[in-house]
Formats: sequence, C-alpha cells, structure tokens
Amino acid sequence: MPRPTVAQLVYGSCTVVLSTVAMLALSQTESGLGVAVIALAALALGLLVAMTVPLPGPRPARSAAAGQAPAEPARLAERRRPVGASAESVRGRAAS
Repeated sequence: MPRPTVAQLVYGSCTVVLSTVAMLALSQTESGLGVAVIALAALALGLLVAMTVPLPGPRPARSAAAGQAPAEPARLAERRRPVGASAESVRGRAAS
C-alpha cells in the first residue's frame, strides 16, 4: 500500500479542521451526539479529499543520452570563433 504524500496529508487535515468548524458553527449543536456526528462526517470528508488529490506520476527513466550535456547551438559556436575568422574558414578547418 503506497504511503500518503505530503499534499494528501495537508489537504485532508485542513479539510477535517475547516469542515468541523464550519459544520459546528452552522448547526449550533450542543449535544455530544451532534458533535460526534459532525466529527465523523468531517473525518469522512477529509479522507475523501485526501484520496482524490492526484498522485505524482512516475518519473521517466534517465537514459545515458539524457544525462549528457545538450549539444551546443550553432549561434553560440559562431560567437566563440576567433576574431577576424570567417564562418567558412572555421568550417573548413573543422572538416579537415
């Protein structure tokens, strides 16, 4: 059974607390049975909210190519050529 995520715990806990306070304020109940029913309803609502929070998807596997640095863009390579050298002369030297 997977462990609950932090988001599930936070959303569920906040739902329980806020819904309990709201229902107690709106119902104005004073009996112990009424408070118990409201507390159980709030717990059920918190559980429902916690279970419907989307779980993070599986992480894609890193391949050997993904771990390497990306290829240098051509415009950055042109900026790094020596001053006074034309693009053709740099390409000619690279090809030979």
